[in-house]
Amino acid sequence: MEQQFKMRRINDTLKHADKADIITVFEALQHQNFVLSNTVSNLVKLWPTSHLPTTPEDQSNAGMQSETGN
Repeated sequence: MEQQFKMRRINDTLKHADKADIITVFEALQHQNFVLSNTVSNLVKLWPTSHLPTTPEDQSNAGMQSETGN
């Protein structure tokens, strides 16, 4: 709801904004988009790919309950 209100305010303001101001905002948003995109890409590259068990018991007890009938 709050985001919709903010979007409405932006929409109403842009109708009366100066072209130079709109260009400045667009360039700033595009720069922010590039920074966020690079950050997410780097995070994904550095994300660990090994799926280690949370505790040592997880690995040793895997499947034992169904095998023993407990």
